[in-house]
Amino acid sequence: MKQLLKNNNKILIEAAIVERLRRSNHFELHPRLVNAPLIYNQYGRKALLNLYQEYIDIALKAKEPLLLCTPTWRANYARVISSNVPKSINIDAAKFLIKLRRLQKNGSDNIKIGGLIGCKNDCYKPAEGLSILEAQNFHSWQIEQLVSGEIDYLIAETLPNVNEALGIAKAMEMTGVPYIISFVISRDGKVLDGTLLSDAVNFIDKNTTINPLGYMVNCAFPSFICPENQPAKLFERLIGYQANASSLDHCDLDGANNLEVDSISKWGKLMVELNKSYGVKILGGCCGTNGEHLRYITNH
Repeated sequence: MKQLLKNNNKILIEAAIVERLRRSNHFELHPRLVNAPLIYNQYGRKALLNLYQEYIDIALKAKEPLLLCTPTWRANYARVISSNVPKSINIDAAKFLIKLRRLQKNGSDNIKIGGLIGCKNDCYKPAEGLSILEAQNFHSWQIEQLVSGEIDYLIAETLPNVNEALGIAKAMEMTGVPYIISFVISRDGKVLDGTLLSDAVNFIDKNTTINPLGYMVNCAFPSFICPENQPAKLFERLIGYQANASSLDHCDLDGANNLEVDSISKWGKLMVELNKSYGVKILGGCCGTNGEHLRYITNH
């Protein structure tokens, strides 16, 4: 993973998975585990494979590296134990993607599989975040399960609370596997708990022995980071951005009946600027995005 970052100026990461499945009206996502149990269902598995393969094809055609993430954002211990699914669901999800990678005829070496986790509670309510120690203890089980699945890296996404993020980082560093911490931010460029993004990065770097591979932002429109107002030093550690397709606030998007999107060109120009002007290497999409968003990135 370190070599991948060192050797490439642009790396793709997947666009939306859960949101596209939810709006397809072909599946009822699990009330607690969202899309993770689909790997055990013939039709669900096919739908997941089609989405991941679409993103793989875009990356292979563009000859760009691609980061994929296991469909395990909500598959933490508490949710798995309270649901009628195998306890090995995180391991099985990792193997699901590893098998898909093996099926690729060319370029599979540039496809990396990440073990994905999220915060314990609502990702848009930072007050519900765990303390550092609570987070380390709570998330360790899922992290260890994903590592057992032989993933290439770990990634925690849509984190609204810096203390919980540090607890996750402490649990991840103990595995020795490269890991990424990704925050959700408001339109003023701050983590949802009000912490300056640069302060959040410094806080975790100073309190971990093995620092994250880097930091990302996800589930926020690319303009939200307000790059011109961020200290230049932040971009030495901010390696990725997985952006929503809409410039609306989270409170307007969460649970919206209609899919809200800005134009792909508006979205794409901002993403390309983050790459070319600020050195943000990992680019992809979150809510509302699809393959066309990734194609814009590869074409510019």
